[in-house]
Amino acid sequence: MRSERPYKRTDRVANEIQNILGQIQTQSIDLSDLGFITFSHVTISPDLKHAKVFFSVVQKKKSIPVIETEINAKAKAFRKYLGQELRIKYTPRLKFFYDDTMSYAQKLDTIFHDLDSKD
Repeated sequence: MRSERPYKRTDRVANEIQNILGQIQTQSIDLSDLGFITFSHVTISPDLKHAKVFFSVVQKKKSIPVIETEINAKAKAFRKYLGQELRIKYTPRLKFFYDDTMSYAQKLDTIFHDLDSKD
């Protein structure tokens, strides 16, 4: 009898990385000069060596490309703290990307609202 896990190992590791990165941001690495940044989603390669971290920004203090560049410049520091908390063989290399789903959803919401008000 084989026990099925609710989701793949890569999903579990990605969720753990997301939680740890949130803790690192609040405790060790200050990103408040960029705005209020939250890590919304993490995807990880099957070999667990590369991770894409998606972030969103509320009350941004700089433009999105500048924020993305500055966070990626701090990727090495994030990886250092992540390696201390994450208990797997390799600490994945981190690459940060802006998650535009919130702005896309707001854009769709305004379009639907405009369509509804015209009827």
